[in-house]
Amino acid sequence: MGRTSDAREKILDAAHSLIELRGYSALGVAEICKAAGVPKGSFYYFFESKEALALAVLDEHWQTQRDDWARALQDGDAEPLSRLRRLFEQTQAGLCAGQQSCGTVSGCMFGNLTLELSNQTEPIRARLQQIFDAQVEMVDTVIAEAQERGEVTVGDTGDAARSVVAQLEGQVLFAKLYNNTRHLEALWDNCLALLSARPTDMAAISS
Repeated sequence: MGRTSDAREKILDAAHSLIELRGYSALGVAEICKAAGVPKGSFYYFFESKEALALAVLDEHWQTQRDDWARALQDGDAEPLSRLRRLFEQTQAGLCAGQQSCGTVSGCMFGNLTLELSNQTEPIRARLQQIFDAQVEMVDTVIAEAQERGEVTVGDTGDAARSVVAQLEGQVLFAKLYNNTRHLEALWDNCLALLSARPTDMAAISS
């Protein structure tokens, strides 16, 4: 099929699935091309290296996730804590669906690659940092709104947002480690405690 218009997307799709299942380091270009059903020459027509492909996979995955996070967090008709809880519920639902599909909890691609590659390849480390910074910024906006409404008490909203994202990543990591999404059930209560949410708001949002 060579350099047809859909070859690049097939390579990206195959790499995305393989990286989620097995990580980055163990994969070879030949294996990716075989899974994509394209000749090896097509790979180097679209990507100068495996690292360049990984960066493209990260960008594509983040574009999809960013849209999902925006739908959860930027609904102006819902209260800020309700929007934040929706993000956690959305994350848990996605991991549960993935487990039902393939039998394992895949975890977070960004977290997985951070653990695997952040000390090995600077371009990927820098891209992952940009993605996590963007996640923190999105959560920060919601926490700042809740702070203005007197629903939470935090010192620095940016630091609080970073802690929320870190907690989310950590619980997803445990869910992957134990192959059990029940590790995500404590996310919301832990988040409320972390943000020192008012008892009345905790009761209302948790109900």
